[in-house]
Amino acid sequence: MISIRPFASLGHADHGWLDAHHHFSFASYHDPERMGWGAIRVWNDDRIAAKSGFPPHPHRDMEIITYVRSGTISHQDSLGNQGRTPACDVQVMSAGTGVSHAEFNLEDEETTLFQIWIETDRKGTPPSWGMMPFPKQARDGSFQLLASGSAEEGALTINADAKILGATLKAGTSIAFDADPSRHLYLVPSGPVRVNGVRAAARDGVAITGEEKVEIEAEADAELVLVDAR
Repeated sequence: MISIRPFASLGHADHGWLDAHHHFSFASYHDPERMGWGAIRVWNDDRIAAKSGFPPHPHRDMEIITYVRSGTISHQDSLGNQGRTPACDVQVMSAGTGVSHAEFNLEDEETTLFQIWIETDRKGTPPSWGMMPFPKQARDGSFQLLASGSAEEGALTINADAKILGATLKAGTSIAFDADPSRHLYLVPSGPVRVNGVRAAARDGVAITGEEKVEIEAEADAELVLVDAR
C-alpha cells in the first residue's frame, strides 16, 4: 500500500518565527486519521526564522530526530549538551526519563528542518543527545544510514527499532530500497518523484507498507528522507 499525503493537506501553524507543517496530529492540529504511522508519531516540516527558535521545554520517553535541510540549528539541554547542526547533518535526542532542551536558529538566515518523533522501545532509560556530520556526496544516488536502533557504525543511535536514511537523486535517475512488508515506511522528497509508479510532489508524505521493494524515480533533482519503522 502506498498512500500520498499531499503537502497542501498537512496541518499548518504559522507563528511568525515558525512556519510549521504537520504530517501527523501535533499541538493544535488533530486528525484522527493521522495520529502516526507505525511507531512514527510526529513528522514536522519546519521553517525557523533567523535569530529565533524553540525555548526550553521538556520531553520524556520519545526518540527525537532532527534532519536539517538548510541553515543551522543550535541545541542546548539540561544535560549540559550543546551543539550546532548545519544543513545535511542530523541530531538525535533520546528523551528517556526526561530532558529539557532548546533549539535555536542563531544565524542570519532561515533554517528549514524535519523534526521526527519515533516511539521509544526502551522507556525509562537515561536521556542522551548526539549529532553527526554526514557529507551530502555520500548519499548521491544511494541511501545513507543516518540513525538506527541497531547501533550501526557510522550512524547515530536511537532507542527504537527504526532506521532514518537520506539520499539525493538527479532528475531521471532512480533508487531501490528492499523493504519488509510488515514495516511502516514514510518518505518525504524535496522534488517530484514516482514511488512504485505512484507520483508524489515536493514535500508530500508517502506512507508505505506491504511492499517488498520500493523503487523511487526522480522527475527532478530531489533530496529524500526515509524512515523505516516497526
